[in-house]
Amino acid sequence: MSFEEEMEELESAEDFLQYFQLEYVQSVVHVNRLHILQRFHDYLQKAGNEMPENEPAKRAVYSKLLMRAYQDFVESDAQTEKVFKVFAMGEPQTAFVPLGDIKT
Repeated sequence: MSFEEEMEELESAEDFLQYFQLEYVQSVVHVNRLHILQRFHDYLQKAGNEMPENEPAKRAVYSKLLMRAYQDFVESDAQTEKVFKVFAMGEPQTAFVPLGDIKT
């Protein structure tokens, strides 16, 4: 299997961390798994054109970026990191709907 094919088989944050043989604390991953994966994805996108073609070098970059994404949530939390739009919105948004616009 190629590196890309192996990556396609991985589903959870734990799968990725185990694949790259990275040590992690289960309680951190349990609470932040989606945030870790999204941050990893964001880091990979930023690396985009600078990603090495050489497979061992590419694996090393992926491993480094995954560890960085994981560490972001060891040292901080999801609300502070604001990975998803819902956390970046700031104050609650209000909307006004005139009573006449409500139809039954």
